[in-house]
Amino acid sequence: MSDDYGYDYEDDSPYGVDGSEGDDGASASRVGGRGPERTFAALPPAHGRGFATSWWGRAWLQALEDTALDGQQLKQGRQLARKGGVGAVSVRPGRITAMVRDRDGTAYRSDVLLQQLGAGAWDRFLDMAVDRAGHIAALLDREMPPHLVEDAAGAGVELLPGIGDLEPECTCGAWDHCPHSGALCYQVARLLDEDPFVLLLMRGREERRLLDELQVRSAVRAVRLGDGEEGEATGDAERDNRGVPAGEAFAAAGILPPLPAPPSAPDTPGLGPSLDTETPPAPGIDPAALEVLAADSAVRAHRMLLDALAPGHEEQPLAVELTPQQDAVRLAADARPDARIGARLAAGSGRPSADLDAAVRAWRYGGVAALAVLDEEWAPDPEDLGRARARLGEAWEAGERPALRASGRARWTVAGADLQLRFDRDGRWWPYRKERGRWVPAGPADDDPAGALAGVEDGAADGVGVAV
Repeated sequence: MSDDYGYDYEDDSPYGVDGSEGDDGASASRVGGRGPERTFAALPPAHGRGFATSWWGRAWLQALEDTALDGQQLKQGRQLARKGGVGAVSVRPGRITAMVRDRDGTAYRSDVLLQQLGAGAWDRFLDMAVDRAGHIAALLDREMPPHLVEDAAGAGVELLPGIGDLEPECTCGAWDHCPHSGALCYQVARLLDEDPFVLLLMRGREERRLLDELQVRSAVRAVRLGDGEEGEATGDAERDNRGVPAGEAFAAAGILPPLPAPPSAPDTPGLGPSLDTETPPAPGIDPAALEVLAADSAVRAHRMLLDALAPGHEEQPLAVELTPQQDAVRLAADARPDARIGARLAAGSGRPSADLDAAVRAWRYGGVAALAVLDEEWAPDPEDLGRARARLGEAWEAGERPALRASGRARWTVAGADLQLRFDRDGRWWPYRKERGRWVPAGPADDDPAGALAGVEDGAADGVGVAV
């Protein structure tokens, strides 16, 4: 085991096993006593939907499932957590604890030990954060940008658990992971939805201490830059006129004056011009269509401004460039035009007018990805198809599964319910419903097929279960 990691072994010293903070060794990471601790109240059952909604919660689940040595125990643990069998969860450096109730109501104390980062690993993590103005600004604002995982890994620090990082202890007597420790691991994903700093606490640093250390390092760095410690060979005159890079100035919030607050965005988009005038339009110009385009431009500009001012904007992926046909569907979904303009947009989308409504529904549920699911029937390779069938088989508990029949290469129809699940290229499930003999989108995508059907509008999926 690397000296950069260690477990919490319940010693009574507030530091290492020798009573000192230690160096880069494992003893420094064995935070003693109970250390800083947070307790989260028991969460309600999670029937019919995924466990995590945030990036951090989903990343924890992905890491958990990718490194699991016993998939069956993990599946049973997921079912226990889904039924609300996990009580209040205590989190402290190197350890998470909860009482977990089995199917027969018997309660067991379950602990999962997570390897902590040693002093050397934390030094590299803090140096990495201070070197990146975006990271330090986000952390000091109590945000955890997803790119933190990749950049930390580049500095040799793994935040998410890997194989062997999670060590279970349970009063049920199991020597390895059991359904109770598995349920506790699944519940952590929902805690990370509430506060991703829980992961750093498990790795050995409580939030307040981490933020204090970041502020100290940021201030020291700013002072060094101001004193000209870097680049002394360039000469006194050049050093005196060099100034401080904007990113460093922003990061050193405790030393330099704060930046002015960004201007607030207007509450609503601006009104477009009215083109209903006494002057007749030029041949080929449709004033009503131009009004729709002008109003759409104002709405899009307002949305872009709100996105630009939102925290974490720099972490968001670039917008996808739309084809003219896709943009016609988007415009119909956003502008809600009258029948005449709608007919023109249907023609621009390459669809009959009767099909535009289904395309608009798809767009509102998921944009370009949802349109692709509506229009394309793709053929999964054997590996993807096997993964989809396995997911369908484990999504519902025994006794809650209805019958699904394959209706295409990546589509399954619920018998007797006029409902359908479609599996996309990214591994997500989309619910569809038959209306007047046509399959139309009925809800947003979900990573869990049971969650997708549970999200069908108007409760059309009530009482529906699936068997493969």
